[in-house]
Amino acid sequence: MNGLGHPVTIFDPGLTQPVSRTNSSTDLNGTTASLGVLMGHVFRRSSGRGWRLRRRSMELWPHWITKLRRFVPDLALQTPLLQVAGDEATRVRFHDLAGQRQQLGLTTLSAAELNGIWPGAEHGGLRSEQDGRVDPLKLQQSLRLAVGELQVGLVAEPVEAVERHNAGWRVWRAGGQHDDFFAVVICAAMASSTLLAPLGHDRPMAPVLGQALRLELNNAAIDWHHWPAVLVDQGFNLIPDGPGRLLLGATVEPGTEAAEDPLALMRSLHDQAPDWLRSATVVEHWSGLRARPVERPAPLLEHLEPGLLLASGHYRNGVLLMPASAEWIAAELNHNLLITGA
Repeated sequence: MNGLGHPVTIFDPGLTQPVSRTNSSTDLNGTTASLGVLMGHVFRRSSGRGWRLRRRSMELWPHWITKLRRFVPDLALQTPLLQVAGDEATRVRFHDLAGQRQQLGLTTLSAAELNGIWPGAEHGGLRSEQDGRVDPLKLQQSLRLAVGELQVGLVAEPVEAVERHNAGWRVWRAGGQHDDFFAVVICAAMASSTLLAPLGHDRPMAPVLGQALRLELNNAAIDWHHWPAVLVDQGFNLIPDGPGRLLLGATVEPGTEAAEDPLALMRSLHDQAPDWLRSATVVEHWSGLRARPVERPAPLLEHLEPGLLLASGHYRNGVLLMPASAEWIAAELNHNLLITGA
């Protein structure tokens, strides 16, 4: 049973695998491969669904962390986030955004104020006190423990097909067994399209690969106490990861094959990286796939038919938008079950 009293079953072949990364793995789901960066309040738009989802998620994350910390005590919302301005136009945009969202904790920093952290950032940056990061591995560990306590059914088998059955839905497993439900939520990333196409719903997804690194610094003693939880420069995330360690990610590569050129550009920050970053040793390298909707805005949150929901294609914002997406799913399921009387 979930927190609203409905019986829930999760189908996921990855349930039998430990929550971890494997060096150089290219077969990771988006959340496991993610760095868990939360860029909610620094979103450039101030209206529309994308902004509403981000703002709602940022409202919900502290509550989620409080509840999930019971299962993994060191799970935390790591803040703040600092975004470096790459040019004068971006500096002006950051200034305007900070003026609009002071109540959300946004402030601008000058080049001089950034010098002790990131020398050479001549256009300054934008600091967000509430944005930052959630460790995606600890997050998944806590969620697994939480669903166990809620007596959620867990089936470590892939789903091959979903079909209409009587007033509900029949889910066919790869092993040939089937289960019947009043409602089904499709949240299978790239596989979502395959499950929906036979039902007449065309929701194509494009794979976008991202590579990330864990680095050990060799020639510098960086004082992480003065660093933000996440520093974003040229779209790449730099995350302190303990004494002498740094996480760096992530590339944006269409397709499913990891390439060396995007990785090299990330390592050098387009030839603007400090020497201590260039000389760092790679101690872990991984990649994962994100599902990006084709010709539709991400994510896909749709009530396709009575009892058939789609919540997928979050692209680069799966961890960020998790709370708002879950809230939407719960509301839609409650509405659907009230109408059907289930």
